[in-house]
Amino acid sequence: MASATGVPENINAARGAGEDEPLLGRRGDAAQLEGDSIWKNLWLGTAPLAQAGIWILAAIIWGAILSHDLIFFSAHPLLNSAGLLLVTQAALILQPTHTPAQKRTGTLLHALFHLFGLSALLAGLVIIELNKAGPGHEHFASPHAILGLIFYIAIFLQALVGFTQYYTPSLYGGVDQAKAIWKYHRAAGYVVATVGLATVCAASWTTYSLNVAHIQHWAVIVASVLVLVGVVPRIKLQKLGLRRADGELRLSS
Repeated sequence: MASATGVPENINAARGAGEDEPLLGRRGDAAQLEGDSIWKNLWLGTAPLAQAGIWILAAIIWGAILSHDLIFFSAHPLLNSAGLLLVTQAALILQPTHTPAQKRTGTLLHALFHLFGLSALLAGLVIIELNKAGPGHEHFASPHAILGLIFYIAIFLQALVGFTQYYTPSLYGGVDQAKAIWKYHRAAGYVVATVGLATVCAASWTTYSLNVAHIQHWAVIVASVLVLVGVVPRIKLQKLGLRRADGELRLSS
């Protein structure tokens, strides 16, 4: 059967057209085709921009830290930047999936990336807490520290909700009830990622960065923007509970 555009519906589906089209860009820019390796999802559409941004961001942090004598605190930025890199991969690999089989595989890899990413972030949190335990260290004395606390809480809650929604839907009253809030989990994920990037940017104004690491503000900001420019256009409207109708966006039921 042909669609209104004259293109067969099965071809449109394979290209990610219709309700499964990305927020921006051409149809099919961020849709995993049948038979394609799921690892291609890491580079579909605008993903190379996100990859460039997150790898540059990690390189900036690691380069700045490793160019100085390592101290106990050094592990904090190293682990956190690695964790943010891994959770970015988690989003990129899942975004283009649209068939049930693709979603199952994508969700497993999404969870694995998050497992390693959150482990790195948790280790980074432990490092900073141990470092702050000594005398003369203030808690939450900078925008970076405040954003960091918000990010840590949000991403661990996000991971808990995502895991329980998928693997223990009975906690929500059943599969249908769990699926009904998936769209909020996805939307929250993009917000949490933005907070994480903002936390890294704010770190460039900390005393350690200004006096020791000398991380350039503009560099981390540009890299962070690149990540968002690569991730946001691949957002699927349907997965956020939105559908296109006569050129307008509306909430799906």
